[in-house]
Amino acid sequence: MKKHNFSAGPSILSEFTIKTTAAAVENFAGMGLSILEISHRSKEFVAVSDEARAMVKELLDVPSGYEVVFLGGGASLQFCMVPYNLLAKKAAYLDTGTWASNAIKEAKLFGEVDVVASSKEANYTYIPKGYTIPEDADYFHFTSNNTIYGTEMRYDPDVKVRMVCDMSSDMFSRPVDVSKYDIIYAGAQKNLAPAGVTLIIVREEALGHVERAIPTMLDYRTHIKKESMFNTPPVLPIYSALQTLKWYKEQGGVKAIEKINLEKAAILYDEIDGNKLFKGTVAVEDRSIMNVCFIMNDEYKELEADFASFAAAAGMVGIKGHRSAGGFRASLYNAMPKSSVEALITCMKEFEKQH
Repeated sequence: MKKHNFSAGPSILSEFTIKTTAAAVENFAGMGLSILEISHRSKEFVAVSDEARAMVKELLDVPSGYEVVFLGGGASLQFCMVPYNLLAKKAAYLDTGTWASNAIKEAKLFGEVDVVASSKEANYTYIPKGYTIPEDADYFHFTSNNTIYGTEMRYDPDVKVRMVCDMSSDMFSRPVDVSKYDIIYAGAQKNLAPAGVTLIIVREEALGHVERAIPTMLDYRTHIKKESMFNTPPVLPIYSALQTLKWYKEQGGVKAIEKINLEKAAILYDEIDGNKLFKGTVAVEDRSIMNVCFIMNDEYKELEADFASFAAAAGMVGIKGHRSAGGFRASLYNAMPKSSVEALITCMKEFEKQH
């Protein structure tokens, strides 16, 4: 039976990425060695790292003055690296979910944090709007897509201070005006590669303005200067990331990917809204196209476990909602084929017919 992988992360990768990575595990670049055992400073791997960083710049139209680095530690390490490097006195944060909240907690270790707005009181079911960002803030930080609750900011805000974004779960899902940001960071395990590497895009001019001493490993300038080779980088995930970037280019680039993503999300939300058994969980205008969250309608709550079993038997993997939100969550990352979304919709229709 075909499996349809709706897992929230680590998550689905393109067949191209999986097959080319598997081949490199056996024999990388004709070296007669596995990608798992070669030196990160070999000319063959340095070429991979260089090409991957160049392709990020190409696909996202990254302007001059920015650098791309690959680091370990996940997006969670960036929660402290960002304020370590940028927060002199005060930073502004938007609280839209668990990961935004975690970023706020870390930033408070380095200075004053102004939480300009929060949707916590409504269990993060909407994106706050109409808030004011203090003009004396060192930067404004937000999380573009909230995997747990299924909300997304699918636009680049206009602010008068530096801007930082955690794009871990919607990177490459839409065109981004990189020039509006000073740092963009993304854990790779949603839309880029296996877990273990984090992509960071940094405006170089934004660095070097805090007076505190920054540990060498936590200073972005270290990794820019050493071209992501200050210490041994996550070799396999970077290789896989390059394969995914190549695949994105073959698909027609980020604009083409966005078009498909919008189509996938639209047909699933249409089914949720039209099926008597289900309902969405967040404000319609803030619905994520990456993580579609839904629950049973109140009168059918007792069928939740039955639907989970029914879907699993039909090959649906990873649709159980996060423990913080409950219900169901279908993650429609870039590598998710429309046919899998259609299979889930068929499953929902069949279950409705039975009840």
